[in-house]
Amino acid sequence: MWQRGLLYAGLMGIPSSSGYAQDYPIRPIRLVIPFAPGGNTDSIARIVAQRLSEAFGQQFVVENRPGAGGAIAAEAVARSPADGYTLFVAALPQIAVVPAMIKTSYDPVKDFVPISIVGTNPFALIVHPRIPANTLAEFVDYVRRQPDKLAYVSPGVGSLAHLSMALFLQRAGLDMTPVSYKGGGAGPLADLIAGHVPIYFTNLSDVVSHVTSGTVRPLAVSSEKRAPQIPDVPTLIESGFPGFKILTWNGLMAPAGTPKGIVDRIATEVALAVKDPKFSERLAGIGVDPLGNTPEEFAATIAEDILLWGEAVKSAGAREK
Repeated sequence: MWQRGLLYAGLMGIPSSSGYAQDYPIRPIRLVIPFAPGGNTDSIARIVAQRLSEAFGQQFVVENRPGAGGAIAAEAVARSPADGYTLFVAALPQIAVVPAMIKTSYDPVKDFVPISIVGTNPFALIVHPRIPANTLAEFVDYVRRQPDKLAYVSPGVGSLAHLSMALFLQRAGLDMTPVSYKGGGAGPLADLIAGHVPIYFTNLSDVVSHVTSGTVRPLAVSSEKRAPQIPDVPTLIESGFPGFKILTWNGLMAPAGTPKGIVDRIATEVALAVKDPKFSERLAGIGVDPLGNTPEEFAATIAEDILLWGEAVKSAGAREK
């Protein structure tokens, strides 16, 4: 046990004797999911729940609480006791997008304590092969020569795909028309592949198989570095958009006031998990890049994302409050 304590301390950068809640946990822990079963967030939660159950010797039970873009789940966690027995498997929208669009009953910073980002995923700007552009520069020139004549996929107002494209258009000084798809699903991608709507800025994990098969053409990815799944595709930063970095993420959070010892223990277990090839391979299998960062690093990411997505919501005219 003392060796594991030292490992905790080494990963978290804190003394091995500090702040651990040695008797935690003594009963099952709820992992509240902001979406219905199925999809990346739910899959990530179940992978994490299994790993943490094994690590702590107590069940981490997944509880799906969909609705209002994840705000229902976020409020439920924010109002729960700060004892480490209710955790939030948050996705970026509930923390940085939904509160920028509507008045929420929770504060994304004051009502939660970050624990660790489990994994991230970049976006990719993809086009139908008939679009005469092989680079982002060629695409910008092509769109600029025909303002308001081209459409792009928007799977719902305020969706990350909609906001990402709106932010890109604002920074590139371009005008295009969104074609909205209520609820998203497979329809937007199917229409892009069919050529009905030629442009889509979407989660890489959803389209990487179509990219590698040549069904769609990728122009750029939104990560800081090139995506390992498609290493020949440049980033937006490389392509003339400095600072344009968009990563979706899923991370564990707890109600504000949760003891630091508990937060650090859980964060350390996530950090240990992502170093395990079997765990990382399971995440990679659903298109997620494992991370496992510290609470402090997670907090810094949240601060950056609140600014970025606030700008995106403004650019898209998606603010409802």
